[in-house]
Amino acid sequence: MAKSDAEVKVLGTWASPFVMRVRIALNIKSVAYEFLQERLWEGKSELLLKSNPVHRKVPVLIHGDDTICESLIIVQYIDEVWPSAPILPSDPHERATARFWAAYLDDKWFPSLRAIGMAEGEDARKAAIGQVEEGLMLLEEAFGKCSQGQAFFGKDQIGYLDITFGCFLGWLRVTEKMSGIKLLNEINTPALLKWANRFCNDAAVKDVMPETEKLAEFAKMLRGRVRATPTS
Repeated sequence: MAKSDAEVKVLGTWASPFVMRVRIALNIKSVAYEFLQERLWEGKSELLLKSNPVHRKVPVLIHGDDTICESLIIVQYIDEVWPSAPILPSDPHERATARFWAAYLDDKWFPSLRAIGMAEGEDARKAAIGQVEEGLMLLEEAFGKCSQGQAFFGKDQIGYLDITFGCFLGWLRVTEKMSGIKLLNEINTPALLKWANRFCNDAAVKDVMPETEKLAEFAKMLRGRVRATPTS
C-alpha cells in the first residue's frame, strides 16, 4: 500500500484555528480523514497524550502508524505526501516569503488579537487594537505582492499563507463582535476584506470555518472558566 493511501485521522477541536489549518489542507487535497474531537477543557485523552507527549496539544495528524504535530509542520507534510494541488509555492523566494509571514502571524499578530479580549484597562485594550490594525495594514501590502492581482495569497488558489492567516478569521470576527470595532474594513484593508470573503466561501473552508455566534459563545465559556480558576 502506498504511503498516501494509509488511514488519516486528525485530533483536534472544532474551535481551534490551528486544527482548522490541517483540515483545510486535507480538504484541498481531497483526502478523506476521520476527525476525532478533543474536549480539552474536560481533560486530555490518552490518545492525545500518547500521540503528542512533548506538547500535549492539538492538532495531531495520525497517518497510518505515524504521528505529526504542530499545525504548519502538518500542512507541509500534507503538501509533500499528496503533491496534487500544491499548497506551498514552488518558487524558493515566494516560499520563503510565505513562511516569513506565517511566522509573523503566529508569533506576533495573533497574540495581539488575543490580547484585545484579555486586556485589563482601556489603555491596554487600545494598544492591542493598534498592534492588530498595524499588522493588518502590513498584511494588506503583503497580499498585493503575493497575490499579484489574483484572488489569494497563493494567487489563483488557496495556498500556505492563505491557510495560515485564514484560520484566524473566525476569531477575528468574534473580536470585532465583542469589541465593536471593524478591524477588516473598506478604508484600511479593502483587498483583505474581499480576500476574507473569498476564503471563507471556498469549498475547502466553509464547512470547517466556525459560525461567529457559536464561536463567541465558546469564547465566553472559556473566559468564564479562566476567571473561575484560582491563581494560587
